[in-house]
Parts: sequence; C-alpha cells; structure tokens
Amino acid sequence: MTKFTELPLSSALQQKLAAAQFITPTPIQASTIPPALEGKDVIGTAQTGTGKTLAFLIPIIEMMQRELSRKTTALVLLPTRELAMQVHEQYENLRGKSMPKAALVVGGVSEKAQIQSLRTCGLVIATPGRLQDFITRRLADLSQIKILVLDEADRMLDMGFLPAIRRILAILPARRQTLCFSATMEQSVASLVHDYMRDPVRIALGSVLKPAESVQLTAYEVRPGEKLDALRQLLYEETGQTLIFTRTKRGSQRLAGDLVRDGFRATMIHGDRSQSQRNAALSGFQEGRFQVLVATDVASRGLHVDDVAHVINYDVPKIAEDFIHRVGRTGRAGSAGRASTLVAGAEALELRNIERTLRLRIERRQVETSNRPVKVVKNTLTSRTLNALPGEVFV
Repeated sequence: MTKFTELPLSSALQQKLAAAQFITPTPIQASTIPPALEGKDVIGTAQTGTGKTLAFLIPIIEMMQRELSRKTTALVLLPTRELAMQVHEQYENLRGKSMPKAALVVGGVSEKAQIQSLRTCGLVIATPGRLQDFITRRLADLSQIKILVLDEADRMLDMGFLPAIRRILAILPARRQTLCFSATMEQSVASLVHDYMRDPVRIALGSVLKPAESVQLTAYEVRPGEKLDALRQLLYEETGQTLIFTRTKRGSQRLAGDLVRDGFRATMIHGDRSQSQRNAALSGFQEGRFQVLVATDVASRGLHVDDVAHVINYDVPKIAEDFIHRVGRTGRAGSAGRASTLVAGAEALELRNIERTLRLRIERRQVETSNRPVKVVKNTLTSRTLNALPGEVFV
C-alpha cells in the first residue's frame, strides 16, 4: 500500500482522510492497517513518532461505520491524559456526523461529563486507572467491545498499570480483536501479548531502541555550574520551539522560572500540575504562544506537538528507553529534528552507559557561553507571575 486510497474504506472515511491531508501512509500504517481491517490481532512495534495513532483509529472507525451501533464497541487504553486527549481529538476530526462521539475517561478532570458520555459513546479512550475506577462503580459497560487497543503498552506497564489492565481485560468479551502498539517489546509486553492476543500478526519496523535517523544527536559537556548558561546559549541560537526535559518536578519548576526571568516565553508540565494547568501549557506551546516547554518524563511519551525543532535534555535521563522517548518528540514522521544533552560531572558516565545500551555514539561539542545581556519582555496580555497563572508563564 502506497496511498490510503488503496484501502477498502468507506467513502466517508476516505473523504475525511483526504480533507486532513492524509495521503501517503507511514510504514507502520501501511503494514498494520490491512491485517487490522481483516479482523486480525496485530502487535506493532516501531519508533515513536511514526504514526501509530492513525494505524488503529482507521480500523476502529471503519468497524464502527459498518456496525451502525449505539453500543460501546471499541476501547483504547493509553498511559497518559495528554496522549488520550490527542487521540480523542484525532478521532473527532475523522468521525462522520452519523457516528457516535468518543468518551474521554481520564483522571484530573470532572467525572460528571465523563460519566454522561459513557452512556452514548461508541468508543472509549481511557487511561487504565480512571477506567478501572468507573468499572468498579459499575459506570462503564464494556460488554459489547469488538476492538481493544493497547497503545504505548510498554509505557503503561512501566507506570504500574498492569493490575488495572488485567482487571479491565478480564471483563471484556473473549471474542474480540486486539491491537497492541509499543515502542519496545520487553518481556512484560510479550507476556501481555501471549495472555490476551490470538495468533497476532507481528509488525516490527526498524530498531525501536534507536533514535530516528532524522534526529541529530549532540552532547555538550559542561561544568555543573554552567548548565544554565549553556542552555541559555542554545535557546538564543534556536528559532523554533524547544522542549526541555528535567528529572524532577521541582527542577522543572525552578528552570521554567529562571527562563521566564531571562525573557524566554516558557511554560512547564509536570506531575503536580492540575489537568487545567497542563492543558493550558500544552495548548499554549502547540499554538506557538510559548517558545519553550519544560517537562519531566510525564511528557516524553503521550505528547505530540508538530514542529518541535529542538529537544534538550537538561538532565541526562536515567535509562536508555527514556532517552529514546524524549528525543522522539522531535524529528517526527521523517522531518528533521535536533536533540541536545547537557552533561555535567557524573552524568558523563550515565550518558556513556546509554550509548553502550543503544549502540550509538553521540557527537560531543562545546557550547560557547556568553555574557549576552538578557532582555526581559513584558507580555501585553498579562503581568501576572509564574505562580499566579496556572499552566502559563509570563513575566
């Protein structure tokens, strides 16, 4: 398959795909959609940013259009609220007017609207913890599920969702189609596949433990006290949007504040932010109102922003898989991207361990720090401070 028009899809869905400028499928889409449309179980592993969301939404929408049922017939489980919201948005853009809306079931937001939507939806898009809670309280009927999707399966298991996933899967109909997508195929994922999938078609594209070739990797070795100066210089030289990763919530809060005081349009996402704060930060970054988003690993997966020019690891990640998912936020769908890592002190050994695990060599460079004067830019919309305006950071 070289074009979506070659797929045996309804005319309504073909028109939606064309209107959204989905013309040529990515390799993971071309490989997984045909067997999925045939009703087969599919396990797909590929690097992040390769288009896995559309690979499962197309079979779901096509099935729902054939069924013409007002029952809940499809379930998508995902690790984070942000990823769930992005999948929900894409579904709403592709579904026909005659199709039922999707229910978005995630933590951190009001239950009332979610409970109401579960009564009339055809598709449930959920994080495991909140859905398990609704099931326990008998607020979700999943007895008619025909397609189950486990997206970012490895991440869900890393986050400790295995017990919740098993409880959810235990109440689903045994005769169903299961699609599982994962960036890695670790033993925990393999066990899940073995227990809950029937003779799945296995699609593995490229090395899932290597960054995409379109991403330029660079490491800058600096003294511990020079990290912030080095970061400033990288940001001065960058004209596009930049995503910066820190290890801790406190570190992201402190760094975002430092950057705001230096005049950068910066905001942040971490686990202690409320859902409304996280939504405001993400939408502001997506819409270009912020140049810089500072995040913990809550955003390394489940965050899709078009045209992230530069990912910067302000702190070296703890494990190689986190490095892959961080740098996977840029260079998506074959576009060029840049990923830089600031290395100080003992982090040099940690980075070498990551290189050894991933069997790659990251180019070392020197960053030329300067005493460039900082121009503090007042935002014309508000003068409220970092702590006064949830999710948005202005000076």
